[in-house]
Amino acid sequence: MVSPILVGREKELARLVELISVTSPVPAVAVVEGEAGIGKSRLVAELLAGPAVTGLRVLRGACLQIREPFPLGALVEALRGRAADLGESALSPVAGALRELLPELAAALPPAPPPLDDRAAERHRVFRGLAEVLTALGPAVLVVEDLHWADGQTVEFLTYLMSVLPGTPPGTLRVVLTYREEEAPAAVRGITARLPDAIRREHLVLPPLDAAQTRVMASAILGAEEVTAEFAEHLCARASGLPLAVQELLALLRTRGTLIRWEGGWARRALEELDVPSGVRASVQERVAQLSAGAKEMAERVAVLQTAVPIGLLAPGEAGAIDEVLGSGLLTDAGGLVGFRHVLAAQAVYEAIPAGRRRALHAEAADAVRGLRPVPLGRLAHHLRHAGRTEQWAETAVEAAEQASRLGDDAEAARLLADVLRETDPPAARRAELTVRLGWAALELLRPPPVADLIAAALEQDVPRPLRGTLRLLLALHLERTRTDEARIGEAFAAAAEDLTGRPGEPGRPGLAAWAMAGVGRPPSPVPQDEAMSWLERALATLPAVDDPAMRMLVLGKIAMIFVVIGDPRWAGLTEDLLRETGGRRLLRREVNAYRSIGGAGLFAGHHRAGRRLVTAAIKDGAEPDLRGRLELRSLVVIAVADYLEGSWNGLAARLEELREHFGDEPHERIIMDGVGACLAAVQGRPEAAPPFLFEAVATAQTRGQFDDLVLPLAVLLRLAALRGEPEAALAVAAEVAVRWEAARLWPVAVRTLPALTQALLAAGRAGDAADTIARWAAHLDGLDAPLAGPSLAYARGLLAATGERWAEAAAEFAAAADAFEAVPARYEAAQAHEQAAACLFTLDDPAAAARLGRAVTLYGELGARWDLDRAAGLGRRWGLRPSPAAPARGGDDHVLSARQEQVARLAAEGLTNQEIARELFLSPKTVDKHVSAAMRKVGARSRTELARLLPAD
Repeated sequence: MVSPILVGREKELARLVELISVTSPVPAVAVVEGEAGIGKSRLVAELLAGPAVTGLRVLRGACLQIREPFPLGALVEALRGRAADLGESALSPVAGALRELLPELAAALPPAPPPLDDRAAERHRVFRGLAEVLTALGPAVLVVEDLHWADGQTVEFLTYLMSVLPGTPPGTLRVVLTYREEEAPAAVRGITARLPDAIRREHLVLPPLDAAQTRVMASAILGAEEVTAEFAEHLCARASGLPLAVQELLALLRTRGTLIRWEGGWARRALEELDVPSGVRASVQERVAQLSAGAKEMAERVAVLQTAVPIGLLAPGEAGAIDEVLGSGLLTDAGGLVGFRHVLAAQAVYEAIPAGRRRALHAEAADAVRGLRPVPLGRLAHHLRHAGRTEQWAETAVEAAEQASRLGDDAEAARLLADVLRETDPPAARRAELTVRLGWAALELLRPPPVADLIAAALEQDVPRPLRGTLRLLLALHLERTRTDEARIGEAFAAAAEDLTGRPGEPGRPGLAAWAMAGVGRPPSPVPQDEAMSWLERALATLPAVDDPAMRMLVLGKIAMIFVVIGDPRWAGLTEDLLRETGGRRLLRREVNAYRSIGGAGLFAGHHRAGRRLVTAAIKDGAEPDLRGRLELRSLVVIAVADYLEGSWNGLAARLEELREHFGDEPHERIIMDGVGACLAAVQGRPEAAPPFLFEAVATAQTRGQFDDLVLPLAVLLRLAALRGEPEAALAVAAEVAVRWEAARLWPVAVRTLPALTQALLAAGRAGDAADTIARWAAHLDGLDAPLAGPSLAYARGLLAATGERWAEAAAEFAAAADAFEAVPARYEAAQAHEQAAACLFTLDDPAAAARLGRAVTLYGELGARWDLDRAAGLGRRWGLRPSPAAPARGGDDHVLSARQEQVARLAAEGLTNQEIARELFLSPKTVDKHVSAAMRKVGARSRTELARLLPAD
C-alpha cells in the first residue's frame, strides 16, 4: 500500500526543485539523507516526475547491497543505453578508457588508449572519461541512490566529480545523491563535505513523520476522509514516523482486520559506536547558532548530558528556553524525558562548545545526575572526569567498576580501573587493591588489555606479603598471555608461590599458591627439569589444603595437563579425580578450562580418543552463559585439531576459516589454526607452494613459545623438504626447536615429528645422525606414557632399515607402525606407513604388498590427500597394480577459492589495500585480511604480487 501523495516532504521537494531548475547555469549538488524507510527514493521520484527536469536528461543509477563483480555499477547503470544520446559528441581519446567498462557505448567512444602500468593512473583515466561523457550528455541530472552500499571506486569517482564540476560548461550537470547516514562510511559522507564555492548545494535530512503527517498519509492510503487522531498517534509511534513502516503496517492491518497493540520502540545504537559526519555537524551547529542565548545554552546543556533526562533536571525556571529548543526540532520531549532527536545531533552541538564552558557544563551535569535514583554511576563518573574533579571521579569510577563486575561487565570494569590507576596516584595499599581487581577482571576477557605495567608499578611499592603474592601471580599470568619473557614469567610465578604460602601465624592462600607452583613447573620452564618437577610435586601436596573446589579443579587440571605432555602417567589418575568430582552436573567455567586444557594436551601427546572426549564434554557440559563467546570457541579450535590429528578432514579447512575470524587478535588460537591450516593446504592442495607458510607457522609458534603447537607444521615441513631433496633449512629449524623440546621434556608431543625428521636426515645423507637421533629419542621416551612413541619409533627405524636395503626388517617396522597409528587413531600417518610397508614388500615380492598399498590408497582418498594419493597410485602402477581409491573427502574442495575469496583476492592483486577493499565490498578490514590470507594460502602465494600471478584466469 503506497501513499498516492507525497506527505511531509513539501518543503524538501521545493528546495530540490529550486536547486535542480534548468534555468540555473551553476552546477548543483543535492544530498538526501535519512534512515531506511524515511522516503528518500520517494522524494527523488517526485522530483524526477515533475516539471523541474523538463529539458534535462535523467541519468539514474543505484548502488546494490548484493555487489556485482565490477566497479562503478551505479554509473554504468546510469549511462547504459546512452550511445545514441552521445551522437556526434567530440569526445577526447581519454573517453576510450570506458570501452571495457561500458561496452554498450563502444560505438560512440574513441578507440581504447594503450594500457598504463599504474593501476591508480588507469583508474584516474577512467574517471576523466566518465566525467567527460556525463558532460557530453548535458544538460542532465545524475542521480546516484543508496550510496551507503557504494563500492570504493564509485565513492572515489563522485569525489573527483565534485572537484571538476565547476569547470563544466554552464548548466551542464546537476547531481543528486542519497544514502542512509547511519550506514554510510566516512568516505561517502566526505563526497560533499568540502564542495567548491562555485557549486550550489542542498543537504536535506529527512525527519520522521509526526502524528499529524501520519494521519494525512493514512487517510490517503486508506482512501478515507480522515482517520482518528488516536489511531494516527498509535500508528506513528509504532512506525517510528517512517513512511515505509506506516505503509507496511497499514497493509498488515488491512490483511488482519485488527489493530496492532503497542510493543515498545525500536532500539538505537549506543553513543560510543557512532561518529558525527561533517555534513550533519555543520547543519546542526548552524541551527543551534540561530537560537536565542538561553535556548542555545539549554541545547548545550542537553548535549553535555548526552542522554534524555527528566525535564526538571534541566534548570527549573527556564521553560521558555526549553520550549524554544523543542520548537526548533533539535530536542524531543518523550514522556517528560528531554533529549536530542538523534545522538549524532547531540555530538555535533557538544563538539562546538568551547573547552572551558564544556568543563563547567560537565560539573553542572555531575551535580544534576547525582539527584537521579538510582544514581547512574557511569554517567556521573564521565561528567566528574570531564569537569576536572579528579578525586571524585576516581571514587565514582571505582564504584562504577564494582557495579560493572557485579553485572558481569569485566571489560568496563577493567577499563575504569585502568583509567584510575593510570591517571591518579592512590596510596600504595589502595593501588595494590585496585590493581588486583584490575588484574582479575582483565583475565576474564577474551583479549585482555595490556595491564602488566600497572601490576609491575604496584609491586614497586611496599605491599603486604599475601597481597604482593597475588600481584606477582597476576603479573605472571598476564605475561604468560604474551610468552615474550619466559624467565620473567618463571620468576614471577616462583616469587608468588613463596609469598602465598602460609607461614606460622599467617595462613596464606593455598589455592593461589598451588596455581603459582604449577606455573613454575609448566613447560617450557625456566628452571632445571628436576626443580620444575619439585614445584609440581609441591603443588600436588598443597591441593588438599585448598577449600575452594573450583580452584582445586583448576590447579588439578593444570598439573594433569603438564603431566600428559611430559608423559607422566599420573595425568590419567588426576583426570579421573577431576571427572569424579565434576561429573553428573554442569561444569563451572574453570572446570571447562580444565577439561579443555587436559584434552588439548592429550591430543598433542597422542591420546586422541581421551582428549576428544574431554573437550567434547567441555562443550556439552559447560554452563558459562557466554560460552560461545569464549570457551566454546576455544574448545571448537581443539576439536578442529583433533579432527586433523585423527584424519577427519571433511570440511575442516572451511571450519578453520570460520573459527579464525573469531581469533584475529588472540595469537594462541590463531597460531594453532594457522599451523593446522598450513598442513591441510600442503597435503590437500599444492605441496610445492606450502613450505613458506609452514616455515611461517613454525616461526610464529617459536616466537610465542608454543613449542607443542609447532609440531604439526614442522612434521609436514620436514617431510616435504625430504621429498623435494632440500632438507637442510627444515633440519636447521628442527635442530633449534629440539633444544627447547628437550628442555621442556615434551618428548611425547615431539615424537610425532620423528618419522619426518628421520626422513629429512636420510635425504640429507646423514644416516648416522638419523640412527643416533632415533636411539636418543627412544631413551628419552622409555617409560613415558606416550602413545605415539611406539609407531613413530617403528616408522623411523623402518626408514633407516630401508636405506640399508634391509627390506624385511623395514617392512615389519612399517607394518607395525601402520597398525599402531590406526589404533591411535592417526589415519594420515597410518596411510604413510602402509605405503612404505607396501614399497618394501613389493621389493620382496611379497603378496601382502597389495593389501598394504590398497589400504594406503583408501586412506589417502578418504582424506583428500591428493599428492600422496598420486604417489601411492604411481607405486602401484610400477608394480602392475591399479588400486582404486575411495571417493575423495569433500574437504578436498577446501583449497579451491570461494567466490568471495576470489573477489577479494583479485582486488588485492590489483593493489588495493585491505581498507580500500573493505570499503568497496562493505566488509570489515579484518574480514578482508582473513579472505586475503586464505586465498594466498590456497594458491601458494607469499605476496600480493605473487597472488596476482597465481590467481586462476577469469
